[in-house]
Amino acid sequence: MKDIKAIKGKYYIHSLISEGEHEHQDFKFAITDAAKIAHSISAFANNDGGRLLIGVKDNGNIAGVRNEEDIYVIEQAAQMYCHPPQDVKMTAFSVEGGAMVLRAEIMRAERRPVFARDIDGKFRAYYRVKDENIVAPAIMVRAWQRKQADDGCIFSLSDAETALLRYLDEWGMTTVDDYMHGAHISRETAEEIIVRLCAMDVLEFVYTGSEFKVVRAE
Repeated sequence: MKDIKAIKGKYYIHSLISEGEHEHQDFKFAITDAAKIAHSISAFANNDGGRLLIGVKDNGNIAGVRNEEDIYVIEQAAQMYCHPPQDVKMTAFSVEGGAMVLRAEIMRAERRPVFARDIDGKFRAYYRVKDENIVAPAIMVRAWQRKQADDGCIFSLSDAETALLRYLDEWGMTTVDDYMHGAHISRETAEEIIVRLCAMDVLEFVYTGSEFKVVRAE
């Protein structure tokens, strides 16, 4: 399959499958849609990286890679449907019954956001949350973009920013709405402050199970 020689990996692949699908792993029975695979690549790249196990059903059963075209579709998704293009490292493993499972590894992007082109032609940034790829919140995308644009200049904190950091030191996390109402500032101002502090790695976004909040960066 495109010069990829399968290596023995029965027990390794079963150990990965036993983890189930999670923030850094997704099962794919087959690869047929480059746009959908681009969602996964974008989501993993915008998080802390991850891997696709191709030839594995959602229930963890091994079906094996059925077509070498899967490799081409993954490459197409990474290079033509992602902006900027992403590198995907692919390794084939032979398992029982002569079946082959393909591991596609996606690294955390050095420059975020990584956008994926959807079937409507629009580019959207995705983020991996548990076992799902979701559209990244606009404020998170703005923070990533601001980080890339910042020139590393010296900064000073405003009273509103200082108050936010003190609140987080005491309460741990907050949302834009809570910060806006608590500080008696507009949504635009609250979002701008959060974007600025996230871009400077003072704050970071965390997913609480139902929504994104901001916390002090570690």
